[in-house]
Amino acid sequence: MSSQIQKQIYLDNAATTQMAAPVEEAMRPYLRENFGNASTMYGYGETAKEAMETARAQIARSLEASPTEIYFTSGGSESDNWAIKGIAGAKKSEGRHIITTKIEHHAVLNSCAYLEKLGYQVTYLDVDAYGLVSPEAVADAIRPDTTLISVMFGNNEIGTIEPVMQIGKIAREHRVLFHTDAVQAYAQLPISVRQYPVDLLSASAHKFHGPKGVGFLYVREGTPLPSFIHGGGQEKGKRAGTENIAGIVGMGKAAELAFSDLRQRVQREIMLRNYLMEKITHEIPGARINGHRTKRLPGNVNVSFQDVDGASLLILLEEDGICASGGSACNTGESRVSYVIEAIGAPEEYAAGTIRLTLCGQTTRRDVDLAVESLKQNVARLKPVQGPGSGGASAGVR
Repeated sequence: MSSQIQKQIYLDNAATTQMAAPVEEAMRPYLRENFGNASTMYGYGETAKEAMETARAQIARSLEASPTEIYFTSGGSESDNWAIKGIAGAKKSEGRHIITTKIEHHAVLNSCAYLEKLGYQVTYLDVDAYGLVSPEAVADAIRPDTTLISVMFGNNEIGTIEPVMQIGKIAREHRVLFHTDAVQAYAQLPISVRQYPVDLLSASAHKFHGPKGVGFLYVREGTPLPSFIHGGGQEKGKRAGTENIAGIVGMGKAAELAFSDLRQRVQREIMLRNYLMEKITHEIPGARINGHRTKRLPGNVNVSFQDVDGASLLILLEEDGICASGGSACNTGESRVSYVIEAIGAPEEYAAGTIRLTLCGQTTRRDVDLAVESLKQNVARLKPVQGPGSGGASAGVR
């Protein structure tokens, strides 16, 4: 199979994306000649500050937000931590109860677990077989001491898009603040904070062809969010530390590029995603698509193969030049069965055979065809040997 592939086929864009060439070009001057600290008053600093505020405006426009509502961070995990721990601290006199789901990213789940050690109470809501949380379940979980609801926009493993609009409306009705982890959804879906009733939203640049190590937190005007990193007065005194100007400039440029052709790019990704799902389910026996078929992130395909070891399958795919993953890149080395796959109740004979294939605007139909051909051959190779005297032994990786 490897001889058919002239280059690597990268199908792990949910883990990270390749930085776009115009993003690198935009960043380069701020790595060398325009190296100033944005907090200084002379020319170098003013140039850096102007570039940073341009990027803030680019991000704000993408969300139909005000630039004053955008705070730069080191990425999605910091943004999630700041939103959850910050609101918990700011609202603790009103209550110590938080609502989230069992399939959130670990940045959310572990922030909630940390708060539980401090005496907070967290309700972790179940999801259905598609990974959807029920808005009614959210409403039923709200208590007089509930101060925050955190539900992701789109799941990083199975791609299911959550009912954020309905949950946000419920939160507003009960005067509870609402945070959404939009790390996978931002720049994949049109998100307007004028339309969506969210108070805080997290995103990360490297998920939309920007640089690693930079992200942002949208904070609706009037939301009581305290400082997260203490020190100097950067980010209106709420997030100390000299700003990563090159990274911020790159993120702004990546956002501008992503939203310039969002509709056409997403339509193409959805068509290619559906083509990939159809080929897998029609050509590979024992394949099961996880997540909602239509309420799904444009480039996400999460699939389980019956009686196949997913880790072994990923090794064989990599030998064929195909990059994929078993789920969240943040969970590598942990339990063989993803907690998200467990939460949706995947049958035991499928759960360990789960992989995630995620596309981007550069993915081609030929990439998909070659990937499916590799999957067909390697799934068959890993299937348990059938027949007299086989004892059910797996062919394994040879």
